[in-house]
Amino acid sequence: MDIDHFGAPGRSGLDRAYREHLAREGVRAEDLTREADRNRLLRITYRGQFLPAPLFLSATERAALAKDLGTVHRLLTELPERSFDGDPGALAEALGVTAPQARLARRAASGPPSTRLARADLFRAAEGFRLLELNISSALGGANNALLNRALLGHPALARFAADHGLGYVDTVQHLVATVRAECGPPHERPVVALADWPTRFAAYELWLHVFASLLDEAGIEAVPCHVGELVEHSGRLEVHGRPVDAVLRMFLIEQVRTPQDEALLEPLLRTVESGAVRLISRLDAELYGNKGALALLSDDRHLDVLDAAERACLDRLLPWTRFLRPRVRLPDGSTGDVEAYARAEQRDLVLKPVLSHSGIGVVPGWTVPPAEWLDRIRRAVGGPYVLQRRVAPVPDVFPTADGGERAFHVNWGVFVTDPSVTGSDGYGGCYLRASTDPQVGVIKEAAGGWVGCVFHQEASPGGDAADRP
Repeated sequence: MDIDHFGAPGRSGLDRAYREHLAREGVRAEDLTREADRNRLLRITYRGQFLPAPLFLSATERAALAKDLGTVHRLLTELPERSFDGDPGALAEALGVTAPQARLARRAASGPPSTRLARADLFRAAEGFRLLELNISSALGGANNALLNRALLGHPALARFAADHGLGYVDTVQHLVATVRAECGPPHERPVVALADWPTRFAAYELWLHVFASLLDEAGIEAVPCHVGELVEHSGRLEVHGRPVDAVLRMFLIEQVRTPQDEALLEPLLRTVESGAVRLISRLDAELYGNKGALALLSDDRHLDVLDAAERACLDRLLPWTRFLRPRVRLPDGSTGDVEAYARAEQRDLVLKPVLSHSGIGVVPGWTVPPAEWLDRIRRAVGGPYVLQRRVAPVPDVFPTADGGERAFHVNWGVFVTDPSVTGSDGYGGCYLRASTDPQVGVIKEAAGGWVGCVFHQEASPGGDAADRP
């Protein structure tokens, strides 16, 4: 099978060139991931489902993507000032979050701004990259992607190709470490950072947290896996397991705070953050801006008056049509229509998403359910914290197979977005791939049979940043 889409806008031709390079060298597909298969940390994290080849970004494509994602991040974090009279709590209420979450958002927003840290989930469609979500948080999967880059470079075929084409990769952990150091300030040579998850999730994710802690430790940060209930206030400092901490890397999400009891659990952390005794990496209001409903606000042309021409052009390039699920909505042609009638007519091209969720929980791709179930889901969600989004069809990418052929995958690009002033880059913070062979896939998860991969980018110049070169 030969599926060739490398004439699509933005494609550099590197993907095809690499496949041709492998064919010339007679490389066996099963040998390409042998170093990844041997790596204990990668096996723990990704369960051995490795794509046999990376994908590639040209220098132009990387720069354009970094610029556009930086613009979207800025627009989302400016929503309170642009559309809600400077009140993040009002934004929270408009998004339909719970009262405890809205209170936390108002309280958190009074503190100093967080350093930019996010991950965009994108499909590469025929017309270019399209943004599905921008997760603004420190609880981001895939940050250990450079382990896979380094493992794949263990095969000489990729090492030669990377050297010949001036390819490098970004180690997202290093960008994360730079972010933590910027938050903690210069006196902290080796800051102690709590990797804090929510108590009900901790047992399931503890092993992964220890893997992540080991990577941070190698990079100069002493990381302590824990859950929020283990954070205690002592003499004005925040401690975990009896050790004072300089910062908390928040691995839990605001959606997990649902009751007054949950709020109370956070009090030691909140008090010490507000006193300045500890830094919280990614403020608790961050997920409001990375919320699917916030993207719907940017997508809705009724908000165009708060955007300039360049910002509108950026959103036109990246955002699919996305709307809050209300009885009547602004349709793609600019008219206003009945949402149920539109959802019925366009079922196979729509996705229903909860406003505040993660890992695809509660997402219903219209093309995966019978019409009766789809309409029932729509009717029950109308007026609630849900959005409808126009389906984005990814152009399949092809990878070599063990029998010498090729196999098509549908790929989600997880592109990390970091602060250029902190990382010394253009804001592109690395990328990891999740892929499925199912052409009708709605949500790609490595935990549900998905495959994972990595990305190499072409350096902007032959003398590019040596830290990012393989």
